[in-house]
Amino acid sequence: MNPRRLIVNGDDFGMSEEVNEAVVFAFRRGILTSTSLMASGAAFDHAVSLAKQNPGLAVGLHLTCANGRPVLPPGRLPHLAGKTGEFLADPGLAGLLYFFCPAARRELLDEIEAQFEKFFRSGLPFSHVDSHCHMHVHPVVLDAIIECAKRYGVKSIRVPADSFFTALPFLDSPVKAACYAIVFKLLTRRMKKILGNRGFIFPRTVYGNMLSGKMSAEYVLRVAELAGEGTSELYLHPALPCGPPGEADAAQLQRFREFLILVRPEVGAELARLGVSLSTYSDMEKEL
Repeated sequence: MNPRRLIVNGDDFGMSEEVNEAVVFAFRRGILTSTSLMASGAAFDHAVSLAKQNPGLAVGLHLTCANGRPVLPPGRLPHLAGKTGEFLADPGLAGLLYFFCPAARRELLDEIEAQFEKFFRSGLPFSHVDSHCHMHVHPVVLDAIIECAKRYGVKSIRVPADSFFTALPFLDSPVKAACYAIVFKLLTRRMKKILGNRGFIFPRTVYGNMLSGKMSAEYVLRVAELAGEGTSELYLHPALPCGPPGEADAAQLQRFREFLILVRPEVGAELARLGVSLSTYSDMEKEL
Protein backbone atom coordinates (compact mmCIF):
# COMPACT_ATOMS: atom_id res chain seq x y z
CA MET A 1 0.00 0.00 0.00
CA ASN A 2 1.31 3.44 -0.94
CA PRO A 3 1.34 6.01 1.87
CA ARG A 4 -1.09 8.92 1.76
CA ARG A 5 0.65 12.29 1.47
CA LEU A 6 -0.84 15.77 1.39
CA ILE A 7 0.75 18.98 0.12
CA VAL A 8 -0.85 21.86 2.03
CA ASN A 9 -0.31 25.03 0.02
CA GLY A 10 -1.02 28.69 0.78
CA ASP A 11 -1.80 30.63 -2.40
CA ASP A 12 -1.18 34.36 -3.01
CA PHE A 13 2.13 34.63 -1.11
CA GLY A 14 3.42 38.12 -1.87
CA MET A 15 -0.03 39.68 -2.28
CA SER A 16 0.24 41.52 1.05
CA GLU A 17 2.21 41.41 4.26
CA GLU A 18 -0.88 39.99 6.00
CA VAL A 19 -0.86 37.03 3.60
CA ASN A 20 2.90 36.59 3.97
CA GLU A 21 2.79 36.55 7.76
CA ALA A 22 -0.10 34.09 7.78
CA VAL A 23 1.72 31.71 5.43
CA VAL A 24 4.91 31.71 7.49
CA PHE A 25 3.08 31.35 10.81
CA ALA A 26 1.04 28.44 9.44
CA PHE A 27 4.26 26.83 8.22
CA ARG A 28 5.97 27.22 11.58
CA ARG A 29 3.03 26.36 13.82
CA GLY A 30 0.52 24.56 11.63
CA ILE A 31 0.11 22.11 8.76
CA LEU A 32 1.13 24.32 5.82
CA THR A 33 4.10 22.94 3.88
CA SER A 34 4.13 24.94 0.66
CA THR A 35 3.20 28.29 -0.82
CA SER A 36 2.82 29.96 -4.23
CA LEU A 37 4.45 33.36 -4.74
CA MET A 38 2.96 36.15 -6.87
CA ALA A 39 5.84 37.76 -8.78
CA SER A 40 3.75 40.89 -9.25
CA GLY A 41 2.48 40.98 -5.68
CA ALA A 42 2.71 44.24 -3.75
CA ALA A 43 4.61 42.46 -0.95
CA PHE A 44 6.88 40.33 -3.15
CA ASP A 45 10.15 41.45 -1.53
CA HIS A 46 8.72 40.91 1.96
CA ALA A 47 7.65 37.40 0.96
CA VAL A 48 11.06 36.54 -0.45
CA SER A 49 12.75 37.72 2.73
CA LEU A 50 10.46 35.59 4.91
CA ALA A 51 10.92 32.56 2.67
CA LYS A 52 14.70 32.81 2.95
CA GLN A 53 14.35 32.89 6.74
CA ASN A 54 12.30 29.68 6.53
CA PRO A 55 14.18 27.47 4.05
CA GLY A 56 11.98 24.45 4.77
CA LEU A 57 8.99 26.24 3.23
CA ALA A 58 8.53 25.08 -0.38
CA VAL A 59 7.86 28.06 -2.66
CA GLY A 60 6.43 27.92 -6.17
CA LEU A 61 5.44 30.56 -8.71
CA HIS A 62 1.83 31.75 -8.62
CA LEU A 63 1.63 33.03 -12.18
CA THR A 64 -0.75 35.98 -12.60
CA CYS A 65 -2.41 36.84 -15.90
CA ALA A 66 -5.93 37.77 -14.73
CA ASN A 67 -7.31 39.70 -11.75
CA GLY A 68 -3.98 41.27 -10.84
CA ARG A 69 -1.06 43.39 -12.01
CA PRO A 70 1.72 42.46 -14.44
CA VAL A 71 5.46 42.51 -13.77
CA LEU A 72 6.24 44.31 -17.02
CA PRO A 73 5.39 48.03 -17.37
CA PRO A 74 1.82 48.49 -18.64
CA GLY A 75 3.19 50.45 -21.59
CA ARG A 76 4.67 47.19 -22.91
CA LEU A 77 1.32 45.42 -22.56
CA PRO A 78 -1.26 47.67 -24.23
CA HIS A 79 -3.59 44.77 -25.06
CA LEU A 80 -3.28 43.14 -21.62
CA ALA A 81 -3.02 45.95 -19.08
CA GLY A 82 -4.32 48.95 -21.01
CA LYS A 83 -5.02 52.21 -19.21
CA THR A 84 -5.66 50.63 -15.82
CA GLY A 85 -2.27 48.92 -15.60
CA GLU A 86 -4.02 45.69 -14.59
CA PHE A 87 -5.12 42.48 -16.26
CA LEU A 88 -8.81 41.88 -16.90
CA ALA A 89 -10.44 40.92 -13.60
CA ASP A 90 -12.71 38.29 -15.16
CA PRO A 91 -10.72 35.11 -15.98
CA GLY A 92 -13.24 34.11 -18.64
CA LEU A 93 -12.87 37.38 -20.52
CA ALA A 94 -9.10 37.21 -20.15
CA GLY A 95 -9.15 33.70 -21.61
CA LEU A 96 -11.12 34.86 -24.64
CA LEU A 97 -8.69 37.71 -25.18
CA TYR A 98 -5.68 35.37 -25.11
CA PHE A 99 -7.33 32.95 -27.51
CA PHE A 100 -8.60 35.38 -30.14
CA CYS A 101 -6.12 38.29 -30.06
CA PRO A 102 -2.65 37.49 -31.49
CA ALA A 103 -1.19 40.75 -30.14
CA ALA A 104 -2.43 39.94 -26.65
CA ARG A 105 -0.88 36.46 -26.91
CA ARG A 106 2.50 37.91 -27.81
CA GLU A 107 2.36 40.26 -24.85
CA LEU A 108 1.25 37.42 -22.60
CA LEU A 109 4.25 35.31 -23.55
CA ASP A 110 6.57 38.20 -22.64
CA GLU A 111 4.81 38.69 -19.31
CA ILE A 112 4.95 35.02 -18.37
CA GLU A 113 8.67 34.97 -19.15
CA ALA A 114 9.13 38.09 -17.00
CA GLN A 115 7.38 36.49 -14.04
CA PHE A 116 9.53 33.36 -14.27
CA GLU A 117 12.63 35.53 -14.49
CA LYS A 118 11.67 37.65 -11.47
CA PHE A 119 11.11 34.53 -9.38
CA PHE A 120 14.43 33.10 -10.56
CA ARG A 121 16.29 36.29 -9.66
CA SER A 122 14.86 36.13 -6.13
CA GLY A 123 17.25 33.26 -5.45
CA LEU A 124 14.47 30.98 -4.23
CA PRO A 125 14.39 27.46 -5.69
CA PHE A 126 11.29 26.69 -7.76
CA SER A 127 9.07 24.16 -5.98
CA HIS A 128 6.33 24.19 -8.62
CA VAL A 129 4.22 26.46 -10.80
CA ASP A 130 0.50 27.20 -10.58
CA SER A 131 -1.56 30.29 -11.38
CA HIS A 132 -3.94 32.87 -10.00
CA CYS A 133 -7.55 31.94 -10.86
CA HIS A 134 -6.17 28.70 -12.40
CA MET A 135 -5.54 30.52 -15.66
CA HIS A 136 -3.00 27.86 -16.65
CA VAL A 137 -5.83 25.49 -17.60
CA HIS A 138 -6.09 27.77 -20.65
CA PRO A 139 -4.22 26.15 -23.56
CA VAL A 140 -2.32 29.32 -24.49
CA VAL A 141 -1.19 29.95 -20.91
CA LEU A 142 -0.30 26.31 -20.32
CA ASP A 143 1.84 26.08 -23.46
CA ALA A 144 3.77 29.19 -22.42
CA ILE A 145 4.28 27.90 -18.88
CA ILE A 146 5.57 24.56 -20.16
CA GLU A 147 8.19 26.24 -22.32
CA CYS A 148 9.33 28.54 -19.49
CA ALA A 149 9.30 25.72 -16.96
CA LYS A 150 11.60 23.64 -19.13
CA ARG A 151 14.07 26.51 -19.48
CA TYR A 152 14.09 27.25 -15.75
CA GLY A 153 14.30 23.62 -14.68
CA VAL A 154 10.84 23.44 -13.09
CA LYS A 155 9.52 19.88 -12.95
CA SER A 156 6.17 20.28 -11.15
CA ILE A 157 3.00 22.07 -12.30
CA ARG A 158 -0.30 22.06 -10.43
CA VAL A 159 -3.22 20.41 -12.21
CA PRO A 160 -6.39 21.72 -10.47
CA ALA A 161 -8.34 18.46 -10.78
CA ASP A 162 -10.63 18.67 -7.75
CA SER A 163 -13.05 16.05 -6.40
CA PHE A 164 -16.67 17.15 -6.84
CA PHE A 165 -18.01 14.40 -4.57
CA THR A 166 -15.64 15.28 -1.73
CA ALA A 167 -16.92 18.86 -1.84
CA LEU A 168 -20.58 17.96 -2.45
CA PRO A 169 -21.82 18.06 1.20
CA PHE A 170 -20.47 21.63 1.52
CA LEU A 171 -21.77 23.11 -1.74
CA ASP A 172 -24.46 25.80 -1.76
CA SER A 173 -25.44 25.22 -5.41
CA PRO A 174 -24.62 21.62 -6.40
CA VAL A 175 -26.05 21.87 -9.92
CA LYS A 176 -24.03 24.97 -10.77
CA ALA A 177 -20.97 23.43 -9.16
CA ALA A 178 -21.46 20.23 -11.19
CA CYS A 179 -21.35 22.21 -14.45
CA TYR A 180 -18.19 23.93 -13.27
CA ALA A 181 -16.69 20.58 -12.31
CA ILE A 182 -17.39 19.10 -15.75
CA VAL A 183 -15.60 21.99 -17.50
CA PHE A 184 -12.56 21.61 -15.25
CA LYS A 185 -12.64 17.84 -15.68
CA LEU A 186 -12.23 18.26 -19.42
CA LEU A 187 -9.55 20.91 -19.13
CA THR A 188 -7.50 19.08 -16.51
CA ARG A 189 -7.73 15.79 -18.40
CA ARG A 190 -6.02 17.55 -21.31
CA MET A 191 -3.46 19.06 -18.92
CA LYS A 192 -2.57 15.70 -17.40
CA LYS A 193 -2.03 14.15 -20.80
CA ILE A 194 0.19 17.00 -22.03
CA LEU A 195 2.19 17.36 -18.82
CA GLY A 196 2.62 13.61 -18.45
CA ASN A 197 3.97 13.34 -21.99
CA ARG A 198 6.41 16.19 -21.30
CA GLY A 199 7.74 14.59 -18.11
CA PHE A 200 6.20 16.91 -15.53
CA ILE A 201 5.16 15.83 -12.02
CA PHE A 202 1.77 16.64 -10.46
CA PRO A 203 -0.62 15.29 -7.82
CA ARG A 204 -3.59 13.45 -9.26
CA THR A 205 -6.07 15.40 -7.13
CA VAL A 206 -5.88 19.02 -5.97
CA TYR A 207 -8.52 19.97 -3.40
CA GLY A 208 -9.86 23.49 -2.97
CA ASN A 209 -11.18 24.60 -6.36
CA MET A 210 -14.78 23.56 -5.71
CA LEU A 211 -14.88 25.45 -2.41
CA SER A 212 -12.56 28.36 -3.14
CA GLY A 213 -13.48 31.16 -0.74
CA LYS A 214 -15.64 28.82 1.34
CA MET A 215 -13.15 26.46 2.94
CA SER A 216 -13.90 25.04 6.38
CA ALA A 217 -12.15 22.80 8.89
CA GLU A 218 -14.82 20.16 8.29
CA TYR A 219 -14.00 20.09 4.59
CA VAL A 220 -10.26 19.84 5.27
CA LEU A 221 -10.85 16.86 7.54
CA ARG A 222 -13.08 15.24 4.91
CA VAL A 223 -10.24 15.64 2.41
CA ALA A 224 -7.86 13.97 4.86
CA GLU A 225 -10.29 11.10 5.31
CA LEU A 226 -11.11 10.49 1.65
CA ALA A 227 -7.83 11.32 -0.11
CA GLY A 228 -6.46 8.28 -1.89
CA GLU A 229 -3.01 6.75 -1.85
CA GLY A 230 -0.07 8.74 -3.15
CA THR A 231 0.23 12.53 -3.07
CA SER A 232 -2.65 14.99 -3.19
CA GLU A 233 -2.68 18.75 -2.74
CA LEU A 234 -4.94 20.99 -0.67
CA TYR A 235 -4.67 24.74 -1.18
CA LEU A 236 -6.09 27.57 0.91
CA HIS A 237 -5.87 31.38 0.95
CA PRO A 238 -4.72 32.36 4.46
CA ALA A 239 -4.19 35.90 5.72
CA LEU A 240 -4.00 37.69 9.03
CA PRO A 241 -6.54 40.45 9.76
CA CYS A 242 -5.77 43.91 8.46
CA GLY A 243 -7.22 47.22 9.53
CA PRO A 244 -9.27 48.07 12.62
CA PRO A 245 -11.40 45.29 14.19
CA GLY A 246 -14.88 45.08 12.72
CA GLU A 247 -13.95 46.67 9.38
CA ALA A 248 -12.82 43.55 7.53
CA ASP A 249 -14.91 42.55 4.51
CA ALA A 250 -16.23 39.04 3.88
CA ALA A 251 -13.22 38.00 1.79
CA GLN A 252 -10.76 39.15 4.46
CA LEU A 253 -12.69 37.30 7.15
CA GLN A 254 -12.67 34.12 5.09
CA ARG A 255 -8.92 34.36 4.59
CA PHE A 256 -8.49 34.65 8.36
CA ARG A 257 -10.76 31.62 8.87
CA GLU A 258 -8.56 29.64 6.49
CA PHE A 259 -5.47 30.72 8.41
CA LEU A 260 -7.09 29.47 11.62
CA ILE A 261 -7.82 26.10 9.98
CA LEU A 262 -4.14 25.69 9.19
CA VAL A 263 -2.99 26.34 12.76
CA ARG A 264 -5.69 24.48 14.71
CA PRO A 265 -3.90 21.73 16.69
CA GLU A 266 -6.82 19.32 16.32
CA VAL A 267 -6.61 19.50 12.52
CA GLY A 268 -2.96 18.47 12.55
CA ALA A 269 -3.68 15.76 15.11
CA GLU A 270 -6.49 14.33 12.99
CA LEU A 271 -4.27 14.22 9.89
CA ALA A 272 -1.71 12.25 11.90
CA ARG A 273 -4.40 9.91 13.25
CA LEU A 274 -5.62 9.21 9.71
CA GLY A 275 -2.09 8.39 8.60
CA VAL A 276 -1.75 11.37 6.27
CA SER A 277 1.83 12.64 5.96
CA LEU A 278 2.50 16.27 5.12
CA SER A 279 4.51 16.69 1.93
CA THR A 280 5.67 19.05 -0.85
CA TYR A 281 6.16 18.99 -4.60
CA SER A 282 9.88 18.61 -3.99
CA ASP A 283 9.20 15.42 -2.02
CA MET A 284 7.38 14.03 -5.06
CA GLU A 285 10.44 14.69 -7.22
CA LYS A 286 12.73 12.96 -4.73
CA GLU A 287 10.58 9.83 -4.85
CA LEU A 288 11.16 9.34 -8.58
